[in-house]
Amino acid sequence: MEMLNAIDSFVWGLPLITLLLGVGVYLTIALRGIQFRWLFPALSMALLKRHEKDAEGDISHFQALMTALAATVGTGNIAGVATAIAIGGPGAVFWMWVTGLVGMATKYAEALLAVKYRYKDERGQMVGGPMVYIAAIGDNPFWKYFAMLFAVFASIAAFGIGNMTQSNSVADALSSTFGTPRLAVGITLSIMTAVVILGGVKWIGRVASVIVPLMIFFYCSAALLIIFINIDKVPAAFGLIFHHAINPTAASGGFAGAAVWVAVRMGVARGIFSNESGLGSSPIAAAAARTKDPATQALVSMTQTFIDTLIVCTLTALVILISGVWDSGLNGAPLTTEAFSRLLPGGAGGIIVSLGLVFFAYSTMLGWSYYGEKALESLAGVRAITPYRITFCIFIVIGAVTELDVVWTFSDITNGLMAFPNLVALIMLAPVVISETKRYTAAHKSKRNDFTAPHLD
Repeated sequence: MEMLNAIDSFVWGLPLITLLLGVGVYLTIALRGIQFRWLFPALSMALLKRHEKDAEGDISHFQALMTALAATVGTGNIAGVATAIAIGGPGAVFWMWVTGLVGMATKYAEALLAVKYRYKDERGQMVGGPMVYIAAIGDNPFWKYFAMLFAVFASIAAFGIGNMTQSNSVADALSSTFGTPRLAVGITLSIMTAVVILGGVKWIGRVASVIVPLMIFFYCSAALLIIFINIDKVPAAFGLIFHHAINPTAASGGFAGAAVWVAVRMGVARGIFSNESGLGSSPIAAAAARTKDPATQALVSMTQTFIDTLIVCTLTALVILISGVWDSGLNGAPLTTEAFSRLLPGGAGGIIVSLGLVFFAYSTMLGWSYYGEKALESLAGVRAITPYRITFCIFIVIGAVTELDVVWTFSDITNGLMAFPNLVALIMLAPVVISETKRYTAAHKSKRNDFTAPHLD
């Protein structure tokens, strides 16, 4: 475990965090704050389930967004936020927000490039993402190998962030709340996942488009109810976040204290774990969308980060801080469960968090199984898909009975390794993103303010 912690600290050191935030800030400036200027039209396109006539792709805009949200709205929103606060203090939430705000521009660029450079495989299905657009940077063989490097990291990362971490958190929650054996949880989740992923991205998109909106609605409704009942404590919660974003957090209760750098590191790492902006994962789903214009799906995709981090993660953080248990010494899902349980009567809080974890984690495994599958396909072809799906389901069981710290640390490492080649590609291909965006916004500027979706029927 000490070796894993050392590797994790190295991977998530100052260079990568600077690169993640720096690329987001650069793209925000270069694209003239597109995530702010076009947020409402993007939400309109994303949530009204409209479609483009005669467009190539495997799934609709909405299904592509829900598949991406399925992969991101997971244990990171429940256990990840709690871990960030438990280790980095309340100030970590502020850095999660920063990561989310600039990450929307990063997510936009990733999706645009994924659609622009996608291609059809031998089965007629779309393949796109960093493993494709990195190779398109130039004719130098270096970029081909760099693309392969991302694909290797992504296919491995799928077993961490999108597999073992999810089943581990669910097993932990259900065993502590209902006394369910961890092995039984792992086996059940494995079977439920296999039933869907064997049908490919179309089945994943259909299931995600039903599960994801419902689970987000019910979880957020419970959190909003708590916040409304305790509205007088909300200003103090925000005060903790802003104060400790730039000031160390002193030790108190079961909290060991944290320097500002720890708050920054935990906020960025857990923010990226949750919304995946810069990792290069979600553009793999964006590439499958039925669309004629890369910028259209890019706008839809950037709303994923807004929903995930700036809404769901924020609600979780506020409940934890309002409850007063953030410094209790608890960590991960048990901390969030304790916060909800204290503020909702009759044990309802624990049940809501446990069920939320189940559905969040299940949907995440569906989305990430597709990401890993496509990454591996770019390396080994379609023949590798079936063995990969079987192996993915086996690792769900392994994750359910593995020590939590090992799973989280492994996930952090693989996330960081994915991010580096993708971020380099975003810098190199930024002129393409800027050019495509200027063309799109100039053509549809008149439609921006009426919140309609260009090209959509």
